[in-house]
Amino acid sequence: MCTTCGCSSHEDGVSITRVGEQAQHQHLSGWGRFWHFLWYGPHQHSAPAAVPTTSSGEKKTIHLEQDILAKNNHSAQRNRGYFEAKNILALNLVSSPGSGKTALLERTLHDLREKMNFAVIEGDQQTTQDADRIAATGAPVVQINTGQGCHLDADMVYRALHELRPAEDAVVMIENVGNLVCPAMFDLGETARVVIISVTEGDDKPIKYPDMFHSAQLCLINKIDLLPYVKFDLERAKDFARRVNPNLEFIEVSATARTGMESWYQWLLARPRVKLNPAPVGQEKTTYAVIH
Repeated sequence: MCTTCGCSSHEDGVSITRVGEQAQHQHLSGWGRFWHFLWYGPHQHSAPAAVPTTSSGEKKTIHLEQDILAKNNHSAQRNRGYFEAKNILALNLVSSPGSGKTALLERTLHDLREKMNFAVIEGDQQTTQDADRIAATGAPVVQINTGQGCHLDADMVYRALHELRPAEDAVVMIENVGNLVCPAMFDLGETARVVIISVTEGDDKPIKYPDMFHSAQLCLINKIDLLPYVKFDLERAKDFARRVNPNLEFIEVSATARTGMESWYQWLLARPRVKLNPAPVGQEKTTYAVIH
């Protein structure tokens, strides 16, 4: 289990698949483990350790402190070195489910295919549905299924890059698992982080999920063609986001109506191939109180 957020780790049911090709790595998925549990029953575990007590017999509280993101950050640095060596622009696309980031990515790949060399890493708990949509654009794509995991980590991306093998000067789009919480903590080695929200989600998302917006360089506000039909205050959303990240840039877009897409493309074409920000916000050291 992931020691940071409680989800499955990369060793627990993750599969990485080169969509449209035979080369793939498969492991038992989250659903596979579920059916295994129903069929065979739970695994047996050893008895719990003895409860530590004081000399008077009272229970003790043990405080543990460790760098819970050290392993991920080491892998992120390895990815960053790979991107820099090949002059690759790597973008981590993060959002809640249903923000429209796959549709936005499809439109981007189609419109800029003559100007940029794209490769895509897709992250979802199950299925290759989004990766199949990306493959239809002609861009090479690798699917990471995280099983019970709620985010990508740097080691998953490293393994996906081994399958993807992007060309020099490419743009690697990493579409993270739909989640505004856990992905904020995990540096993937990306050049920049792009957070996507839609007007159907509510304008208070930046203040409710501040770590994600604090760690991003750009906020794409998607589905603006629906503004006449929903209660979403653009300026209120931007104000909330600026409270946690005064340097955050905003671009208003509609992937389906193509509104604002040129501004997004200009931002992409102007990006340098160097990391814009240090590692994402989040406590690298966490204190645990283990009460027996």
